[in-house]
Amino acid sequence: MGLNSDQRGVVRGSGLALAFSAGIIGAGYAWLPAELFGLEQAMTTADRIAFALKADLFLFVWLAGCVGAVSRGRFHSPADVHGSAFGRPSPAIAVRLAVLQNSLEQTVLALGAHLILATVLRGRELVLIPLLVLLFWVGRVAFAAGYPRGAPGRAFGMAVTGAPIAASYLLAAGLMLSGR
Repeated sequence: MGLNSDQRGVVRGSGLALAFSAGIIGAGYAWLPAELFGLEQAMTTADRIAFALKADLFLFVWLAGCVGAVSRGRFHSPADVHGSAFGRPSPAIAVRLAVLQNSLEQTVLALGAHLILATVLRGRELVLIPLLVLLFWVGRVAFAAGYPRGAPGRAFGMAVTGAPIAASYLLAAGLMLSGR
């Protein structure tokens, strides 16, 4: 059974996202100096977790912006001003709500991944966390911008957000199994 045009678009967008994400992680890890972030090999677990939480501020800035976008949309939409308990969202805020919901889910997953990574990464390796935050932002912006164009439109952003999160969990598990 062949893929329809939407499915081909998702595969294409996801493939581009994987290549893009790998390029950003590879180049950033190779070229970003640990000193730029104040990273040292002898950081305690608490220091590493604090570093991750500080970097993850930007995840929550995105999420707060999504909440604000829905609030502004509700305020300006007579059909939505009463709130979600009183009916389905109108087209005026439906995309904003979908982006908010997905961003909430991705924020929780990213935060967990970054905190777990902070417990197993050491020194210079922690440069990965700000790179993951950068990819989160690129992914969320692309997802939100592409959402109105359907699955192919949001595929790149979804994969730039989701693939690094999944890879983070795999990396953390691998490091934990190796004794870190």
